[in-house]
Amino acid sequence: MKLPFNLRNFDGPLTRELVREPGKFGLGQVPSKVAPDATTTMVCGFCSTGCGLKIHLKDGQAVNLSAETDYPVNLGMACPKGWEALTPLAAPDRATTPLLRNEKTGELEPVDWERAMVLFCERFKEIKAKHGAESVAFLSTGQIVTEELAFLGALFKFGMGFVHCDSNTRQCMATSHVAYKQSFGFDAPPFTYADFEESDVLVFVGANPCIAHPIMWQRVMRNPHRPEIIVVDPRKTETAMAATQHYALTPKSDLTLLYGIANILIASGWIDRDFIAAHTNGFAEFAEFVTRFTPDHVAAETGIVVADLWRLTETIAQGKRVSFWWTMGVNQSHEATRTAQAIINLALITGNIGRPGTGANSITGQCNAMGSRIFANVTSLLGGHDFQNADHRAKVARVLGIPDERITSQPSLAYDQIVQGIEDGAIKGLWLIATNSSHSWIHQDRFNELLKKLDFLVVQEMYTTTESAQRADLVLPAAGWGEKEGTLINSERRIGLVKKVSRAPGQALADFHIFQLIAHYWGLGTMFTRWSSPEAAFQLMKEISRGQPCEISGIADYAHIDAAGGIQWPWSEVNAECKNPPAEWRERRLFEDGKFFTADGKAKMLFDMPRAVAEPTDAEFPFVLMTGRGSSAQWHTGSRTDKSDVLRKLAPANCYVEINPADAKRLGIGPGDEVSIRSRRAFITATAFVTSTVRAGQVFVPMHYRAVNRLTHAAFDPHSRQPSYKYCAVSVGPA
Repeated sequence: MKLPFNLRNFDGPLTRELVREPGKFGLGQVPSKVAPDATTTMVCGFCSTGCGLKIHLKDGQAVNLSAETDYPVNLGMACPKGWEALTPLAAPDRATTPLLRNEKTGELEPVDWERAMVLFCERFKEIKAKHGAESVAFLSTGQIVTEELAFLGALFKFGMGFVHCDSNTRQCMATSHVAYKQSFGFDAPPFTYADFEESDVLVFVGANPCIAHPIMWQRVMRNPHRPEIIVVDPRKTETAMAATQHYALTPKSDLTLLYGIANILIASGWIDRDFIAAHTNGFAEFAEFVTRFTPDHVAAETGIVVADLWRLTETIAQGKRVSFWWTMGVNQSHEATRTAQAIINLALITGNIGRPGTGANSITGQCNAMGSRIFANVTSLLGGHDFQNADHRAKVARVLGIPDERITSQPSLAYDQIVQGIEDGAIKGLWLIATNSSHSWIHQDRFNELLKKLDFLVVQEMYTTTESAQRADLVLPAAGWGEKEGTLINSERRIGLVKKVSRAPGQALADFHIFQLIAHYWGLGTMFTRWSSPEAAFQLMKEISRGQPCEISGIADYAHIDAAGGIQWPWSEVNAECKNPPAEWRERRLFEDGKFFTADGKAKMLFDMPRAVAEPTDAEFPFVLMTGRGSSAQWHTGSRTDKSDVLRKLAPANCYVEINPADAKRLGIGPGDEVSIRSRRAFITATAFVTSTVRAGQVFVPMHYRAVNRLTHAAFDPHSRQPSYKYCAVSVGPA
């Protein structure tokens, strides 16, 4: 068997069964492009902040790291996760060889790569032949590099001929993607991190950057303007404690509050009518719509008294440079898209966009959620194009050198619809890539029960111990951050570089190289010959992006990104022609000219009436359960952060629940007691943390604990299909 690429480009030694001629192809690691005893800078692979880390190498292997002082994102700072970024690579439960479930014993057993690839292709081809192109789906990630995301989408849709795929970005950023696309004409976060330091008023809605994005919070702390910091959040979070104003509204009343603020601003004349007239559509309709959200009505719905509502609105009105920030407290809601757009509308009517220290600014979750949103071929065609636009399909096909008809115009099902497809029997095969759905998906027990209905489940993963890998029929061992190369795109649209600074263990391969193997065994080698390396894929992405709002055609190569300290999109060839770009080009914001990406260049004001929550409290389930990030030392399901002894010590090991002192006293619960939390779906136990950070009638459990999503209710925003993790009805009592 002669493979169509040199196996020296792979990240792990392959078995003799795969390489029939080991002397000819060679085994072992790809040589790092970094000098063996050098120090090099690369971007962190945990959250969307995208910090620069200085990696220290000995004999070509990373041995330590420190924060990069000159990187424009973090300026010498790093959070606990960043300092421990190398630790997960050395975990003892790394997947080091493909694993296949033995049908007789039920155990996962090692197999060679050739057996794994033959089986992968045979099983999925059988399902396709029997049930059609819509019977196999993948669920991927915002955790792998952009080039891998692009390759995966192209391989699955254009090559293998399947239709349905989605990313775990659906769980965190789908709302912002849809809100920006509908309001601005493109998924375009307008800000740069310098805006944290330029604002005189910062409004955080459903965001706790002090814990979730600590380096962004440090940028706020560097603000020299003594800004007003407003936090709108039901909990008294760490960010709320540090704020100048905190408004603890009733959970999921955000939309009513935001419409009420807009009503006062408009009625009081505290708006920028010139900006509205020149750069927006729909203001007259919006102004009429919000008149029904009177201060008394808003106070009754949100629990914020009228005087405080006026104080909040006046603070916004008096600001010269007001920035609005939101994250999962908005995105993970049953009416998330309209809530995000209500924030966007406030920025538009006050003219707070396109200038330093302003903006309607969505803080991303995962390190490469934006790469997934723009380049993964999931909801948008490669480069932010539209699957249903024939010209767009033709352009992508031309750049990739494939027939137009290979690119379907049929939209993919969203994550929750794929899950429903499994239940309905329409989805028979599932491929999970760098995501732990068995822990993270809403209403977890239902999801894990449905996996049993699949004919074939493949999990491509770094670790054998994740809840998803333990349920797989086939596990493909993947290299992690630092064991491969590529790019990540952070919250401020900055493209940062990941480098290979460590050897992947055993036979683990970079996801990019796993996709190369699949292309070969599927019989698609010639179609993907141009995808010879991550940097070759980046050159294809550059050409596809040409003419798009996210254009990156002016970026020469990886060395250019490295030397520049990351590059924010857009960066076209016009930018590249500037031989000595000014220093301020390191921090660039969108819409400085007031032109948006819509057909007429104007932003759209979109709005709807608020809707009731899907699962209100009642006598049997009287508490509102909220979930979120509980520690800056933890990340998502803990599959990487739990590998660090240091990070485990910085967060409680056992699941805990925050409960208000009045509720605890009434129920006979003391600090440290074991309590039972029950929803209509399951019950769990947790340790009581009695605290006034949550109000009476509300409880909070961090999302990192595997038990919490047994409780959550599967409600979805109708526009973004994002789950509403932040609200369900529960009862609480002594265990």
